[in-house]
Amino acid sequence: MATITIPKKELKIIVKESVREILEQESMKFRSLFMSSVSQKEQKDIEKRYGKPSRRAAKSTEIQV
Repeated sequence: MATITIPKKELKIIVKESVREILEQESMKFRSLFMSSVSQKEQKDIEKRYGKPSRRAAKSTEIQV
């Protein structure tokens, strides 16, 4: 069995980045629980009243839960 030696500072950076990634993923899942869904009928009504968002203003993110 081979032994790998990693400096303490480098290991700390790796762990910190990993924890940050996990927290980000979990917070996205948590936020998705509180997002309300909109039916197509409701979406059409919103677009009729307020217009469609511009391409620059509209951002879409798909999250798998």
